[in-house]
Amino acid sequence: MNTSRTPDPSGGLRVAVTGASGNLGTRVLDALAAEPAVDALLGISRRAPGAPPPGVRWVETDLGDERSGERLAEAFTGVDAVIHLAWLLQPSRDPLATWATNVLGTQRVLEAVAAADVPVLACASSIAAYGPRHRGAPDEPVDESWPTHGRPTAAYSREKAYVERLLDSFEARHPDVRVVRMRPSFVFQRAAAAAQRRLFAGPFLPNRLLRPGLVPAVPDIPGLRFQAVHAEDVADAFRRALLRPGAGGAYNLAGDGTLTARELGLLLGARPVPVPAGLARGALGAAWRLRLVPVDPELLDTLLWLPRLSTARAREELGWRPAHDGAEAVAELLAGLREGAGGATPPLRRRLPGGRARELATGVGGRP
Repeated sequence: MNTSRTPDPSGGLRVAVTGASGNLGTRVLDALAAEPAVDALLGISRRAPGAPPPGVRWVETDLGDERSGERLAEAFTGVDAVIHLAWLLQPSRDPLATWATNVLGTQRVLEAVAAADVPVLACASSIAAYGPRHRGAPDEPVDESWPTHGRPTAAYSREKAYVERLLDSFEARHPDVRVVRMRPSFVFQRAAAAAQRRLFAGPFLPNRLLRPGLVPAVPDIPGLRFQAVHAEDVADAFRRALLRPGAGGAYNLAGDGTLTARELGLLLGARPVPVPAGLARGALGAAWRLRLVPVDPELLDTLLWLPRLSTARAREELGWRPAHDGAEAVAELLAGLREGAGGATPPLRRRLPGGRARELATGVGGRP
């Protein structure tokens, strides 16, 4: 890989971050703002915060709008690196809308990076870009060579896999750009609790129900186990990759440990109860059709067959060590849900205008 255009961190890096107001973007801005090698920060999002963080210049643009390409190229002019985090999870009932932002929007980011001659691009991919683990095979952690064809029936997985192909093509056409792909497991933090409740659970989940001892049981579905990582740790990985001129390619990110119904039960003071996967899928499908939840059963299918991640490459090449294990990240999310915790930016606010009534009025699973 030609790294002749890689900027010298000692000269003061200028970094642009798309999706800067979201779960991960807010943490990345915090990490870079505290980094002496970073001299200037540009936050890019669909909606700017009322009071941007000190030292951050903000640009509002919707990546789903085809007119955003010119504005992105202008914003990227003179920056040393672009960190692309922007992603739309809702409206889950309008896959064309999520495709416009997640896939076509990413294509616009890549074109703007090339037009502005930016030497470094770091992009947030996901564990969901990986294809399912093999049925009956040992459940061993996989490295970054695992196929990234996703699960085509689940929009989120399908779009993450397609973005991987966009990055493949971009790297082939622009070998002088250093491209980093972060593939984290599920990313949690307290400040994103209210946002993630809206995105994944919907308006009918009572926050107080999540207090330990109030939930009598958690479903123990065959194959249900997952890894989690704290947003702060993912942000640290982006920071490390930015500062290491030799860093490139894909990096798996996950906190230590794998969570099952047993671990979730311990966090909630609840008893795991075996539930057949077909029954769980049918119940979620019925709730989806009745517009009671914002996610469809395809997302559950994806979760049940995701591989586990090996994070050896990030540890060895980036010196990355998560400060939180997976259970701690989930515990922080649950505590935030109980408290209705939120953040200062529009997507992370504790309560959006209109509250849960607006969620119902606009359709569960509609655009927030």
